[in-house]
Amino acid sequence: MQTVTADFLAAPRPIRRVLIANRGEIACRIIATCRRLGLTAIAVYSDADAQARHVRLADQAVPIGPSVASQSYLSAERIVAAARASGADAVHPGYGFLSENADFVRAVTRAGLIFVGPDADAVATMGSKIAARRLAEQTGVPLVPGYTGESASDEELARAALEIGYPVLVKASAGGGGRGMRRVRRPQDLAEALRAARAEAQGAFGDPTVFLEKLIQNPRHLEVQVFGDGKGGAVHFHERDCSVQRNHQKIIEEAPAPNLPDAVRDRLFAHALALTSAIRYAGAGTVEFVMEAGGDQPFFLEMNTRLQVEHPVTEEICGVDLVEWQLRQAAGLPMPLTQAQIRPRGHAIELRLNAERPETGFLPDTGQIALLSAGPGLRVETGADNGDEISSHYDSMFAKLIAHGADRDAALDRLLAGIDGTRIAGIGCNLGLLRDCVTAPVFRRGEATTGFLDQVFPDGWQPDADR
Repeated sequence: MQTVTADFLAAPRPIRRVLIANRGEIACRIIATCRRLGLTAIAVYSDADAQARHVRLADQAVPIGPSVASQSYLSAERIVAAARASGADAVHPGYGFLSENADFVRAVTRAGLIFVGPDADAVATMGSKIAARRLAEQTGVPLVPGYTGESASDEELARAALEIGYPVLVKASAGGGGRGMRRVRRPQDLAEALRAARAEAQGAFGDPTVFLEKLIQNPRHLEVQVFGDGKGGAVHFHERDCSVQRNHQKIIEEAPAPNLPDAVRDRLFAHALALTSAIRYAGAGTVEFVMEAGGDQPFFLEMNTRLQVEHPVTEEICGVDLVEWQLRQAAGLPMPLTQAQIRPRGHAIELRLNAERPETGFLPDTGQIALLSAGPGLRVETGADNGDEISSHYDSMFAKLIAHGADRDAALDRLLAGIDGTRIAGIGCNLGLLRDCVTAPVFRRGEATTGFLDQVFPDGWQPDADR
């Protein structure tokens, strides 16, 4: 620990104290790496989180306002003020909240602080799906057929949809997580889909701009973890499959992707690195692709300019700490490994634990966790302990379970043993659903697509379902 700390003190941009502009399990995850590196971890917290696990773990904690996120975790002004008041050298955004907000990046750097992530231009470019598509096109990266006229009228989009061919997907340019997205199978449904998508995008992102893509009917969701040096150099940490989703939100992720031809894998890596290098990207990012199941042509979907929720599966197979890599890059230190030294080993699978009740239409749940005890053999990332409250103010995910094995079968066996030894009480949780997912034959065969839940549970999931 002392050697690494010395590296940070002697770095071109010295870092001793890191403010984490986030909460929950990702804040706890970043705190763990800071502690290992000998860096002081500074937490921020809203009124609802005054007793939260990330606050208890941090070396220092600063209040930033009311429970509602818009007045606390989404307030760039309050977070920058907390960073300056606490004597932080750097700000790590985690994921979600302000992590992909270019104005926040600028505010941090204007305050004389180091932003742990890419520069504002890269965040702005890749944060706009329209701008990202144009960059991909310029770089020669294959795109799903679509139309990206930024000020297009309904009439222009209707004509474009006919040229693309139905079904089409209406997508928010500034969006993510399925918000501002609508499937349209008939021309007569397009106008209402555009209205609803624009309204949702305005409410979620403050930007009503939408565009069209051809709807791939049976897609796999594939992505490549990349890391750029800010000078045009980049490496990748191989690929992940994140096809098991609910309402465009991932619930199971794994690395490497099962049943993926080497030729497709090579194309994924080449396309991801080409985009990363084209914008002289700095730090960790993820380039996401969609591919028809059974096909061999991945299409660029988007780039996330931050750490991903599913980063632990990549860390497990590659033997790296991506948060450490982020902090080193922010300090101006070289990347620890070359591409040739990044060699995947085995297989890893991650489950997202959400406070919800899948048996009643996925209604979110709140309350006090009476018991949270993970089974043996699992890596656990959590933002909560026994006795902690799950509130209605923030995302329902409170923990992740990760299993690593010598191969996919071994990882699945370890995961199932860990699930069976996990105990959760006091709140509703999706663990039973997740167990049925990973034991479903289509998942065991490595053939899941984004339609997995509807395919396996066409009438919805129930705890006593015989799968």
